[in-house]
Amino acid sequence: MGCTASLKKFVFPAASFLVSVSFFQNIFALEAKIGILLSFTGSQAYYGKETKNGIDLALEQHNKNNKDLKIKLFVEDSQSSPSEAAKGINKLITSDKVVVVIGDMVSSNTIAAGSIAEKSKIPILSPGSTNDTVTIGKNYIYRTCFTDSFQGLVMANFAYKNLNAKTAVILQDSDSDYSIGLSKNFSDKFTLDGGKVTKILRYSQKDTNFTSQLGEIRKIKPDVVFIPGFHQQVGVILREAKDLQINSKMLGGDGWDTQELRTIAKGAENGGFISNHYSAESKDPTLQNFVKAYKAKYNIEPSSFSALGYDSANLVIQAIKNANSNDPEKINNAIAKTKNLNAATGVITIDKNHNASKQLFLSLRQKVINI
Repeated sequence: MGCTASLKKFVFPAASFLVSVSFFQNIFALEAKIGILLSFTGSQAYYGKETKNGIDLALEQHNKNNKDLKIKLFVEDSQSSPSEAAKGINKLITSDKVVVVIGDMVSSNTIAAGSIAEKSKIPILSPGSTNDTVTIGKNYIYRTCFTDSFQGLVMANFAYKNLNAKTAVILQDSDSDYSIGLSKNFSDKFTLDGGKVTKILRYSQKDTNFTSQLGEIRKIKPDVVFIPGFHQQVGVILREAKDLQINSKMLGGDGWDTQELRTIAKGAENGGFISNHYSAESKDPTLQNFVKAYKAKYNIEPSSFSALGYDSANLVIQAIKNANSNDPEKINNAIAKTKNLNAATGVITIDKNHNASKQLFLSLRQKVINI
């Protein structure tokens, strides 16, 4: 009896100690405030919502498997506007006191928000802003997507060498830094290869009819038409081009990858080529695990923007863990040191210019070419 009584005296304090340790671990777990800056309203809302879905999935997985890092999200709607993006990041930094920001998807918005993040010394990671100037000369601005110079080079090279195109017309969105930058990079490389850009035609995001520009294209009869734009305008352009029986090959960038474009184009997108950030057909296990989890959560196949959001969230979370700190400067250094991160869109290494070094995919409907 004496031994039993003695044993009881030791068992209960031990249990109490374990509960206390767990309690204090939860109290003293590292906490980090992450800002999300994306468009949830306006013409770019699709990109923001898709990206946020990927971010939410990554955070759900993190919260399920990790108790030593507590993430608090603060979300701002950039409303498809550079000025609103600037207002949004101001609030995230000054009022919410976030230590890192994920956003925006659109280059013009990220350029506006990035200048404020740079001055405030708060790191910002863009999932999808491909314009080269976004990160040039910056210390606190990064991206997980490829750049327009890379995307434009690949598409021009593909047009000239794989499609044997000798002439091209570019149909450019004059309101978009993304479209302007991608147009220039395509034009420079296509010309360098030996091709000729016969004309650059322009439109505004406010336009709803493009028959004037397409009428010129029908007269010129180029081998390819390069349209680096967003789905609302591109879907209409492709549909109207088909109605006008324009037979030139249609090429585009990652901005085409939306269900809305396919709905608007009504099949006119078939036969077009685009550069993209990932392909669900890849057998990579990291990608397939992401696709499976995304389908289970949202009951739909993820877009490239969802994949980029997922990768961006995981990269930021890993950087905070590596820094073992919620100090923005230490997190910034950890992001810059990201190397060989297995991600849904490929193995990511952040290079000296704060760009993601990884693979690019070329898509023709369901056919995928790895670049």
